[in-house]
Amino acid sequence: MNRIIHRVRGPVRREGAGDYILLTLLSFAATVSLTRLFLELTGYPQLGSGTLHIAHVLYGGVLLFAAALLPLILANRWAYTTGALLAGVGVGLFIDEVGKFITQANDYFFAPAAPIVYAFFLLVVLVYLQLRRPPSDDIRSELYHALDGLQEVLDHDLEPGEMAALSQRLERIARQPESPESAKLAHELLEFLDSGMLSVVPEEPDLLQRVSSSITAFEERWLGRARLQAGLAGGLMALGFLASLGVIELLIPTLAPGRVERILQALVEAGRVAGGRSLGWFAAWMALDGSVGLILLAAGVLMITGRDKLGVGLGTLALLLSLTTVDLVVFYFQQFRTIITAAVQFSLLVVIIYYRRHYLPVTDLHSRDGNGRRG
Repeated sequence: MNRIIHRVRGPVRREGAGDYILLTLLSFAATVSLTRLFLELTGYPQLGSGTLHIAHVLYGGVLLFAAALLPLILANRWAYTTGALLAGVGVGLFIDEVGKFITQANDYFFAPAAPIVYAFFLLVVLVYLQLRRPPSDDIRSELYHALDGLQEVLDHDLEPGEMAALSQRLERIARQPESPESAKLAHELLEFLDSGMLSVVPEEPDLLQRVSSSITAFEERWLGRARLQAGLAGGLMALGFLASLGVIELLIPTLAPGRVERILQALVEAGRVAGGRSLGWFAAWMALDGSVGLILLAAGVLMITGRDKLGVGLGTLALLLSLTTVDLVVFYFQQFRTIITAAVQFSLLVVIIYYRRHYLPVTDLHSRDGNGRRG
């Protein structure tokens, strides 16, 4: 006899959602950067004639609409990958023109536009970091993901690793007593997987896996811990020196006579400094940049002297402060030229996280002294 139960409509995170958001992030950042570079190199050309002007925000809207339609129309997994790519390019073209839509003069070069674009990018980064956390392992979510994995069977694209992961997931569902109907379905699917009727294709790593493997192989063959440690220390100290240089010149004007005045004059002429408030933000920029620079210098020195744990911790803190706080102010004053600096900071943060995971594992942190050696 059929039982009457309540419908369940709770959200379930899609398998691989983090990878899709990462693809959107990368395409978003690349689109804004390349669009600004192209317009700068070509003198900001306009499509159209007379009163007609076709802004690239329209192309962004079309791509966003296409990204929304794809998963509504197609059930294939590649529709999500394509949609993620189109969404990133579309939102990049769209938000690049945000200055026109928050000013009465439709000012593309409105100074706060760059920090707004960067802040929006950081918000998407936060979403990605949330998706990096392990998903819920409740029975309903597990069965959702198992059924999603069966698409590989339909496309004749099931690899041995995917087969093993799918079998393990179904076995967990089949053993649980909370949902007999889910356990029954999992048993049936396991019998199908074990029937010997499935075609399994050889393992073929995707692009991200190939890039990750290549980087790991390069690091193991050519770098090793000592060289990677030295490179990290040098990178942190170089960034710290450049960040602190402006503050040092501000405090000791004799080192670079007139340089601060020239910077302020250029900012005034560009409209970045137009009163006491913006001058206060300039002072805040100098103070924040100098403080972070000193932390980066200290982190580099600590790594050179072998105190990896403390150096990595300070370096990570300083880079996160730069990317999430200092760069927001810098984007206002230096606009999209800050993209290169932010990219270098982000790359160094990725390397320092890689170093921490490979040479300072979490399980060993309590058994090491401040020098990163076992006590």
